[in-house]
Amino acid sequence: MDISTLVPIFIGLIFLIVIVGLIYAVVSAIAKWHHNNQQSVESVSAQVVAKRIRVSGRSSPNYDGTLTAGRRTTTFYYCTFEDPQGTRREFRVAGSEYGQLVEGDLGTLTYQGSRYKSFQRQ
Repeated sequence: MDISTLVPIFIGLIFLIVIVGLIYAVVSAIAKWHHNNQQSVESVSAQVVAKRIRVSGRSSPNYDGTLTAGRRTTTFYYCTFEDPQGTRREFRVAGSEYGQLVEGDLGTLTYQGSRYKSFQRQ
């Protein structure tokens, strides 16, 4: 086979992989959303046992060559809660709630499936 024949096949294959990946991501998100909607809303006694942050984005070079956070960074906040039976659940929470929660806080955790609803401190 000639390279001029392989290049369009390779480009088409890459395009197909990207399209299939996007379709998979959309279907997975819809399935997770539907699954969470089918779950009952539960409230349990819980303790905040851990907190973490994940920053996603790009850095852009400054004029002096150093790197700084670009305008396209996003911060995700996560809290792990433990119920009296020892079951741990980690949820993504809003930044405003993340700042108010302290490891060791006791209260009532409300969630639906993998969807965080609230945490009311005692």
